[in-house]
Amino acid sequence: MDNGNAPVIRVVRKKRSDSGHHGGAWKVAYADFVTAMMAFFLVMWIIGLNKPVREAIAAYFRDPSGFMKDTKGGKSPLSSNDDNKTGKTAPILPQDGGKGPTEQMKAQFKQVEDAILKQLSHSPEFDDLKDSVQVHMTDEGLRVELIEKKSSLFFDSGKAQLKPRTVRLLTLIAHELSTLKNPVVVEGHTDSHPLNGANGYTNWELSADRANSARRAMEANGLRQGQVIAVRGYADRKLLKPEDPYHFSNRRVSILVPYDDNIKHQ
Repeated sequence: MDNGNAPVIRVVRKKRSDSGHHGGAWKVAYADFVTAMMAFFLVMWIIGLNKPVREAIAAYFRDPSGFMKDTKGGKSPLSSNDDNKTGKTAPILPQDGGKGPTEQMKAQFKQVEDAILKQLSHSPEFDDLKDSVQVHMTDEGLRVELIEKKSSLFFDSGKAQLKPRTVRLLTLIAHELSTLKNPVVVEGHTDSHPLNGANGYTNWELSADRANSARRAMEANGLRQGQVIAVRGYADRKLLKPEDPYHFSNRRVSILVPYDDNIKHQ
């Protein structure tokens, strides 16, 4: 056998090149991650919106063409399709997008607050009531509170009949509140002393009756017809002094002028 003529066999080994970070698989994974994060934050944003806006978004995705027709036709885009079927409209939002009262409204409320306090300070009849009548702005609106700083100041104990001077005080308040376009809510509160009234008469009935007595006095002496939109009796569930539930200062009538009429829907 001639070894000189034997064929030469070459074995060529090719190196496998690992693309590593130059490949495209990571880009797909990253795109999926970013998409998921966008969806998550979109859901969080929608959850944080108020109900009318959420309903409007839902209405758009249910029927985009119908939603756009309603919008172009002058209908409120904040009404859902279900509301349109039943004839209901979405609640009116505050003028500044739901962030609170306008500066003009704040100024009007402040003017009424100052007027009430000024009249009280210039009326000798109410000299001893200055600490018992509180007028202040709250997150809900303007609140006027008649607080029993001593026993039986505005009402006799366990009674809902207004004393004559209380009627004159409510008349003063009603005249000032009537200058506002806003509605009025009247609330009654008691302390935690139980009532031993006949026929199961409790602090619930007493607080509601006192609020109604205040309402009648103000409607008869200054408030516009229909300006009162709610009368509430809270008994001893919203104490002014929770640390001392039997204190007479927990007995009070509170008059709230809300910033807008959305309180009707609460």
